[in-house]
Amino acid sequence: MIAAGEVVQRPASVVKELMENSVDAGASSITVVIQDAGRTLIQVIDDGRGMSPDDAVLCFERHATSKLATAEDLSNILTYGFRGEALASIAAVAQVSLKTRREEDELGCEVHFAASVNTSTEIAAAAKGCNIEVRDLFYNVPARRKFLKSDNVEFKHIVAEFTHVALTRPDLAFTLIHNGKEIYVLKKAKSLKFRIQNLLGSNASDGLMDIAADTTTVGISGFIGQPESARKGLGEQYFFVNGRFFRSPYLHKAVMKAYENLIPDGVTPSYFIYIEVAPHTVDVNISPTKTEIKFEEDSIIFQTLYACVKEVLGKNDFNGAIDFEQGDAPQIPTFSSNFDEFHQIHEPKISIDPSYNPFDSDGLPTSDLTTGGFVGGKPDGFDSAAFGDKYGFEGAHSYGSSSFVSREHNYGKLFEESVLPSTRALTVNDKYIITVVKSGLMAINIRRAKERILFDRFIGALSANEHVTQQALFPEPVEVGVENKLLLDENAELLSSLGFDIRSFGNDTVIVNGVPEGYSAQQGKAQELLYQVLDVLKDSSVSLKETLTATLAEKFARIGAATAEKITSPMQAQSLIDALFACANAEFTNSGRRTMAIISTEELDKKF
Repeated sequence: MIAAGEVVQRPASVVKELMENSVDAGASSITVVIQDAGRTLIQVIDDGRGMSPDDAVLCFERHATSKLATAEDLSNILTYGFRGEALASIAAVAQVSLKTRREEDELGCEVHFAASVNTSTEIAAAAKGCNIEVRDLFYNVPARRKFLKSDNVEFKHIVAEFTHVALTRPDLAFTLIHNGKEIYVLKKAKSLKFRIQNLLGSNASDGLMDIAADTTTVGISGFIGQPESARKGLGEQYFFVNGRFFRSPYLHKAVMKAYENLIPDGVTPSYFIYIEVAPHTVDVNISPTKTEIKFEEDSIIFQTLYACVKEVLGKNDFNGAIDFEQGDAPQIPTFSSNFDEFHQIHEPKISIDPSYNPFDSDGLPTSDLTTGGFVGGKPDGFDSAAFGDKYGFEGAHSYGSSSFVSREHNYGKLFEESVLPSTRALTVNDKYIITVVKSGLMAINIRRAKERILFDRFIGALSANEHVTQQALFPEPVEVGVENKLLLDENAELLSSLGFDIRSFGNDTVIVNGVPEGYSAQQGKAQELLYQVLDVLKDSSVSLKETLTATLAEKFARIGAATAEKITSPMQAQSLIDALFACANAEFTNSGRRTMAIISTEELDKKF
């Protein structure tokens, strides 16, 4: 009555089916052992109910299932598996051995299958539950085996399926071992939030907000992330219905609609949403992998989910607020009303140098003690008293020798001439650099200039493998999670060629020792930078090498320009100008945006 279609697409498909069978069997502890990302071995061990010798052989037949008794049960499905296709499909493309025993039996049995053929069945000592081994996946289908991705990619898919099952049952213990190394050791969690933290790290669980709604049609529970924690691309977004993971672009729109005007375009909040509906109102059998489902009352669920998320976001104020209970806040003293009578407050006297001209050759005012601080005496036509009265300065006319410290003309020669900027470059609001050119003034957009410079550097680094790494003062650990760690490992050579110095530290953490030249190496910025890098790596799906090189260089250049340290001195501004004009196309970024503009003398004249 059910056509399941293709079940085994890659090693992760086997892990998913076997773990779900273990959960259905009532196991309290499930261990998954992987070798070579599932190519060599996939082993799942549980302490569930186990099977009799007859059932151990029968379970490998097509459409054989113990989870349905009648055809009517198809409309009331409460288990993961129900079609009897998983083990049959696995046994058709791999060498499988199953060792199982029920609690009431003294001895268990061991069954071997290869290419859908039962090669042996024998009585054997076995622990309670099931121990199933799948070896040499696709050994008899070389074309399928050939199209498997790299070990890092395949294992990343395995981790994703492991995560989906582990998130549905925080009351069970799960272990994942890859090539003899323990990746996850999850004990029974006190709550779902603890399970999220153990699986995805503290970064994923921090700032989560509870959601809850209960209607006659649907019950909703779980967590949503705060708007400021939203990131580019899809990552930690999970839907579950009746304990089963599924994907739903339709319901995802309900969540995103609730976040309108709270997050910028292009970013997605994290969420872990659990939906409970009557089993007969949902169809979980519309795709072979059972990750797409169909609700009878999908519009009602959409509106309920939207209202639920919107309500939680509305109850929280995400604007900045004054915290009056900070323990480290300075104590403000309280003075009596007659304080001024005993502590006279005197306004400070301000002295100025009216002859100071920042455009002099050495940038310093001319001074001479013999003439009252000015070469040739007072400036012509300068009324010091009137100048002080106009701008509210007392004593502005007192510019005798006692008002100023002697300054020699060769003060600037204390510094090497090569260090001093060759032109005068000023920064405006950390956004622009203004410098003098023959035709007037040149304004340079700092962020776009950095983007142009970094793009050229990255193109050179990716094509010629020449890069410069800026070492961090202190190596900074960043917890990225197992899946992201695998993604970084997969792209380690690429990141190294760009100038990133990232080292592994455990299963879910990396150490950032250095970043490409031009990036900010300040303490505390490594985590934000690394997550932006991960977003780029997740989005990169271009296969042509030249296009991929240009795309990655442009994306990494934008990250560097956005996170680089501010320009705080004329020397840094001049250095940026020199680097910009050393680029092949200094006037535009790679995406075609202008980096500079000339304000002519005629335009300036019109302002006056």
